[in-house]
Amino acid sequence: MPIIYNKVVYDDCQLGIWEIEESYEEMYSKIHFFDGEIEKLKNYKSTVRQTEWLSVRRLLREMRGEPTQIIYNEQRKPFLFNSNSNISISHSRTMTGILLSKNLKLGLDLEYMTPNIEKVAHKFINNDEYLVNETEQRNFHLYIHWCAKEALYKLCDKQDINFKKNITIEPFEPDECGEIMGWVDNKFWHDKFLLRYFKLKNYAVVYCTK
Repeated sequence: MPIIYNKVVYDDCQLGIWEIEESYEEMYSKIHFFDGEIEKLKNYKSTVRQTEWLSVRRLLREMRGEPTQIIYNEQRKPFLFNSNSNISISHSRTMTGILLSKNLKLGLDLEYMTPNIEKVAHKFINNDEYLVNETEQRNFHLYIHWCAKEALYKLCDKQDINFKKNITIEPFEPDECGEIMGWVDNKFWHDKFLLRYFKLKNYAVVYCTK
C-alpha cells in the first residue's frame, strides 16, 4: 500500500505520507481532475514532477475520503478550495507528505538525506545553533535543522524569512524522533514554536503547528 504513514499526530492534525511506487500512467488513472488541472499538469515538463503532482492529489483523496481541489496564493502557499481546513505539503524523491488541520496553522517538510547537505550548511546554520560532530548523526542533525526551518517558513506564510538570519533552532541532541524548539524573528513574527521530527527510512520529517 503506497500510504506508509497516516496518523493523527497532534490535536486535530493528520499526517499522511505516500511512497510513490506507481507509474505515471497508474497514478493518472486514479485522479479526479478539477477544471484546469490537466492543463496545469501538462505544464510540468518532467514525468517525475508530474507524478509528484499526481501523488499529492491521490494522497489527499485517501486522507479526506473524497476528491479535494488544491489552490495556491501568490506565495505558492496551498489551500483547500471551499474548505476551512489548513494544509501543508512536501515531497522529496519518492515520498509525498501532507499535514491537515481544521484549527491550526501548519508547516511540514520531508527530505531524502544525502551527505551533500554538509556543503551548504553554512547557508542556513547560524552561530547560535548546535551540531554534533559524529558524521552520520551530524548529517541527520543538519537535515532536522533544514526541515524545521522549511516547515516554519511554510507555517509563517513564506514572508520575509531568511533561514540563517530569521530562524534559530534551539540546541538539541538528535534521536530517531523527538521535539525541538525554534524561533522566528522578523517584521511579521517574534515567536517560539514547538516542532516534532522523526526519521522514516532515509528521510527526515519535521512538522509544526500554531
